[in-house]
Amino acid sequence: MKCCLEHIELAMEMYIDEHEEAPILEMLPEEEKLSTTCELCSEPAVYMVGN
Repeated sequence: MKCCLEHIELAMEMYIDEHEEAPILEMLPEEEKLSTTCELCSEPAVYMVGN
């Protein structure tokens, strides 16, 4: 899940609830930050939450 700074905690909680394990948290590369939006709102995405 790609998310903005505001929704990082919610994205992590959603991942843990669904997969019952801690997610890997990675920053998106600069070129992806410009064109990728948060999956929970329309702000630019900064992190990728998942394994």
